[in-house]
Amino acid sequence: MGGLDGRCILVTGAGRGIGKAYAKTLAGEGARVVLADIIDAGPAAAEITAAGGEGRAFHVDVSDEASVGKLVQDVVEAYGGVDVLVNNAALWADLKYKPFWEQTPEEWDRVLGVNVKGIFLLCREVFPHMRAQGSGKIINIGSITAEYGITGFLHYVTSKGAVHGLTRALAREVGEYGITVNTLAPGFTLSEKVLEMGDFVGKADERSHATRCLKRSEYPQDVQGTIIYLASPASDFMTGQLIIVDGGVVFT
Repeated sequence: MGGLDGRCILVTGAGRGIGKAYAKTLAGEGARVVLADIIDAGPAAAEITAAGGEGRAFHVDVSDEASVGKLVQDVVEAYGGVDVLVNNAALWADLKYKPFWEQTPEEWDRVLGVNVKGIFLLCREVFPHMRAQGSGKIINIGSITAEYGITGFLHYVTSKGAVHGLTRALAREVGEYGITVNTLAPGFTLSEKVLEMGDFVGKADERSHATRCLKRSEYPQDVQGTIIYLASPASDFMTGQLIIVDGGVVFT
């Protein structure tokens, strides 16, 4: 069917938006996809099944240690292991533009709890299983905002900067076990959830057009090829890297 035949790929935040697009893309390449989300990912899994792929929905709160532990236990029992982990779950489209001096400690705890702690918890839970099988791929979803900064979302930008650093440090810790860790950082992507952000979307997209080499909007399908590559054997000798797919906004 595809280059990912039979691989178990766990995608967090897969119930909607760009996470759902990742899940559908990976299933289209033959992967057995676990769609994990705090919302009901059943409809997204049903779309994969209807298209002839294999997808199954699981509930998880990535910021909760017990919830993450149960998720990984259930997935390992169902599939025998986890070959690829895509840490996509994050608070972004649900956030409101707010100057940093108006952001509360509670808001910071919530954003970093999902966007950073959630990745740590997932990586910690899947690691023993990947180590036992002698291989594994962890794909963390970052953001180009951590490379140049934007106003009004200091908590989010900070969290994504932490993800980029986490990727590099974790790659050095787990490489000896045959596990790779990389970050995929899309630009401002017009996913179904982002389109619900109201007037902010149009203004942000206009700014992206102004600074982007390729003068058009970015859509979930623009990162399909990269997520397939990072999940496939083609990327087996790449780790600790930040891969930016933004149409030429940020150069590193």
